[in-house]
Amino acid sequence: MTDYHDREWGRPQTGERELYERICLEGFQSGLSWRTVLAKRPAFRELFAGFEPAAVAGFGPDDVERLLQDARIIRHRRKIEATIANARAVIALRAEGRALASLIWSYAPAAVRTRPPAVLGDLPATTPVATQLSKDLRRLGFAFVGPTTAYAAMQACGIVNDHLTDCPVRAEVEAQRVRVLAELSR
Repeated sequence: MTDYHDREWGRPQTGERELYERICLEGFQSGLSWRTVLAKRPAFRELFAGFEPAAVAGFGPDDVERLLQDARIIRHRRKIEATIANARAVIALRAEGRALASLIWSYAPAAVRTRPPAVLGDLPATTPVATQLSKDLRRLGFAFVGPTTAYAAMQACGIVNDHLTDCPVRAEVEAQRVRVLAELSR
């Protein structure tokens, strides 16, 4: 978990596949521990075609049944179907000439928090911005992206920096987040 925290969690992501994967895995995590999802991530990647949206968008009912039988992943029908629906939503965005990164990052706060979280208890489960992101994602065809899942994805993708005040990677992550915001605003 330390390696995941220090090298991945909260690091800004802009790649379509990476954003799609994190949104889906945060949905799978709902009601479970992140440790469980992280342990199963290699199997998720294998069974969901490396989280390539175009490949997963082509999955059908037989694929759902196949996935439900594979104990290497979390076998939850609605979450599996949501992963397929989310791939189709990504493809639909692409067909409209829109990028998933532009959509997701449009919810990023421009400024650094005046009071970064000092302890885990300071972290919200969701925010009004995450609630709006959740509504907009669902309107676009995404599934299993409630406000808590949307906020967890915002954290995981570096859209918000919820590393604690004394976290050794906080400043580095914030600098990366600011750079991504500047690049996306060009």
